[in-house]
Amino acid sequence: MIHNQYVDEYINDYKSGKILFNDERKKLIKLLEEDVLQRDVYFDERRITNCVKFIEKWYFPVQPFQKFIIAFMFLRCKDSDELFYSDYLILMGRGAGKNGLISGITNFLLSDLNGIPNYNVSVVANSEDQAKTSVKEVYDAIERSDVLKKVFKNNIAEISSKTNGSAFAYRTSNGNTKDGLRDGMVIFDEIHQYASNENVKVHESGLGKTPDSREIKIGSDGYVRDGYLDKQKEIANHVLNGEVPADTMFPFICKLNKREDVNDSKNWQMANPMLCEPMSSYGHRLFNRIQKDFRNLVFEPSKTDEFMTKRMNMPAENLERSVAPYDEIKATNAPLPDLEGRECIGAVDFASIRDFTACGLSFLKDGKYCYIHHSFARKKFVEKIYGYGRKADLQMKKVVAPIADWEEQGLVTVVNASTIQPQIVVEWFVKMRKKYMIKKVIMDNFRAELLRKCFEDAGFEVEVIRNPRAISALLAPRIEDGFANHRFVWGDDPMMRWYTNNVEVKIDKTGNKSYEKKEQFRRKTDGFMAFLYTMYRADELQDIDVEKELNDIIALDF
Repeated sequence: MIHNQYVDEYINDYKSGKILFNDERKKLIKLLEEDVLQRDVYFDERRITNCVKFIEKWYFPVQPFQKFIIAFMFLRCKDSDELFYSDYLILMGRGAGKNGLISGITNFLLSDLNGIPNYNVSVVANSEDQAKTSVKEVYDAIERSDVLKKVFKNNIAEISSKTNGSAFAYRTSNGNTKDGLRDGMVIFDEIHQYASNENVKVHESGLGKTPDSREIKIGSDGYVRDGYLDKQKEIANHVLNGEVPADTMFPFICKLNKREDVNDSKNWQMANPMLCEPMSSYGHRLFNRIQKDFRNLVFEPSKTDEFMTKRMNMPAENLERSVAPYDEIKATNAPLPDLEGRECIGAVDFASIRDFTACGLSFLKDGKYCYIHHSFARKKFVEKIYGYGRKADLQMKKVVAPIADWEEQGLVTVVNASTIQPQIVVEWFVKMRKKYMIKKVIMDNFRAELLRKCFEDAGFEVEVIRNPRAISALLAPRIEDGFANHRFVWGDDPMMRWYTNNVEVKIDKTGNKSYEKKEQFRRKTDGFMAFLYTMYRADELQDIDVEKELNDIIALDF
């Protein structure tokens, strides 16, 4: 087996227990020792040493895992002197210095120390700002050094060598007009955002025209499933399992082995090798930041997905789930305080005039959001779907919705009509206005043309939500944190608990959340959606008894 100082040191640190590896890196070491390093290959020691020295002189102290990666950038086949690896996948948790490492390597490859003229490098990302990240790091390093300024023509749009014609430029992932490139290396940044490989293929087509062509993909995990990143991870697993040739890809993947590993901070180094001991000063700062973020998840559980996905490279496998654990939903069953005279935000969900309509009022008292709900249901619909009016032993059991019981509790009014008329909904709010100060009524735009005038004629201020899906994404953290911290008080309202338990949270490719029905026909969500709409303007609520305040002012003797 061939050897290299940096490779041996890194492997020995793992085998001695000094550092922790995740399963993917364990498989990588096994593959290297039992296959790759047993072949007729050699490490280009001169370039490896010069690259490490170059980065340490002009950028930062190079960590052991970075030296390990650099070594395999220069592993060559003896018979052809070609690079053994030309395709690299580097996945690490946020903050591991992926961009910094690639910036330093790129700057070295542009220099005469690499020895290849016209070795052009492109960095590709979905957004211009992200694509500029590495170019800006190289630009800043050159600006700090009079020596580098003599060697490189420094421009944020393109950095070029004055002596060998090599250039470094950023590009967005839109592959249009990119044909004909003669890149020596292409870096694909933040690959978790790529929905497919359509734009990647254009940039790949320019490789191979220059010696030592390399393709490097870097990033942390993300929310796009079955996209480009998942395909690259699949290829990596085939390589690590010995199912495809070893030179297909060099996969350096850092992640937790299972989600429970996050509860021991010693395991975080499995996702972020910058946290291995002995930590650099940067590593210590990063660890402290991650530790604070982790502790705050107790109070802000809505950030858990982001933390696990970006920091620990462990995205949730099921990105469609309930709005909250049922024990948190049950915790809303706390006695409602006396709310008479207090201000509130009203809302109505009038999605269908042929089945359910839900109304609600949200109050703020003692730091908690108290909610009074009432629904209207069309008699023929609930008879057919939920067995309303039948004897108990003949009621439908597939989805338990005991409408008659809820009607007896005063939670729902069953309407014997062909549709639910707007006027009876408005009348409920008029009745509530006699006890509470309703600041405004929120509704979405689906039935706004039917409802708005009725409410305004009754003297209510109406606000229409034009894009309910966008509002869902905006309010998701407030909803999740409210359930987790038991800030929602609904009284004993089993119908609201039923509505809420029927909600499914869906997460799109950018991490935005929306509230959908778990089942479109029987599992209704109207009451929860009305509550969600009240939360849209909950910041306008004051935690005071407005009527009492007014009476106190009137009683003052001036």
